[in-house]
Amino acid sequence: MKSFRKELWFNVPARRGFVNITPQVEECLRESGVSEGLVLVNAMHITASVFINDDESGLHHDFDIWLEKLAPHEPVSGYRHNVGEDNADGHLKRQIMGREVVVAITGRRLDFGPWEQIFYGEFDGRRRKRVLVKIIGE
Repeated sequence: MKSFRKELWFNVPARRGFVNITPQVEECLRESGVSEGLVLVNAMHITASVFINDDESGLHHDFDIWLEKLAPHEPVSGYRHNVGEDNADGHLKRQIMGREVVVAITGRRLDFGPWEQIFYGEFDGRRRKRVLVKIIGE
């Protein structure tokens, strides 16, 4: 069995944002040489997320609005975690959107359903953060 590991780094200039990372994960798959197996993609920071959904700007806008309603950034004084910090909402948004995804690899390709893509979700940006890609298989 083969094993491959790579870190992808992102620096989203805004506090929140969504980045389609499918091309980078597909490049990792090519580098790995794995044709049948699994890929794990996970955010290595507790105010960021990795999730699968449609690459449609209206949907991403809706995610942003919905998450801000569920866990608003302000007032920062509304969160106990924010004593000396201001990112409690980012922790909550990450919990909602998830830490990681696992995708099957079939025939050297990510085995997606229609419209599925992998996204990095940033909820406390303006600094470098990493995503782990771990591939195992034959």
